[in-house]
Amino acid sequence: MMDSPYIQVLPFLFRGLGWTLLITFSGLAVGFWLGAAAGLARVSRPGFFRGAATVYVEVIRGTPILAQIFLVYFGLSDLFGINMPNWLAAILAIAINSGAYIAEIVRGTVQSIDPGQREAGRSLGLSSQQTMRFVIWPQAMRRMIPPLGNQFIISLKDTSLFSVIAVGEILFQTRQYYNRTFAPFEALTMACLFYLMITIPSSIYLRRMEHRMEGK
Repeated sequence: MMDSPYIQVLPFLFRGLGWTLLITFSGLAVGFWLGAAAGLARVSRPGFFRGAATVYVEVIRGTPILAQIFLVYFGLSDLFGINMPNWLAAILAIAINSGAYIAEIVRGTVQSIDPGQREAGRSLGLSSQQTMRFVIWPQAMRRMIPPLGNQFIISLKDTSLFSVIAVGEILFQTRQYYNRTFAPFEALTMACLFYLMITIPSSIYLRRMEHRMEGK
């Protein structure tokens, strides 16, 4: 039993799981603030910030994340001489990529709030910024939770691409194991189970949260 590849690969996978979760949560934490800023800029009056946010969102959403990973890891070194650790480049790539999608989530949820809420805030003497902060944003945040959860799952799976720059996440550790043992089927099967152990409970939780928000 203990000689089974399904068991022997577990230490590799647990080591990779730590990196996967670190990169996912750290990248999304930065990506949320980046996306919130870009999303709010996209619903602001036309100007430089709105234009810059639109370019950022369209460029990132229109290019593959693998190319973005290479640009962050190799591009910063070639252009600016910044020798970034591979794990830090992974966090930055997830932040930049997820930020563009979170910006669209923010834009969509803010625009979904009844315009009468904005008018009510102004009628109470609140400025545009105060109305956004105290009236619009709290309502929008509740609506953002399910799509933000979906973005978490997407970004979690995207971390598997960081094996190309030798970040020790789940897939990289899996490859390290089967390159030594020549047991790719068993190792990849267990890697998939590790991903599913995170994504399935997350999906169930998100569905329940959606139902509660809808009053079902």
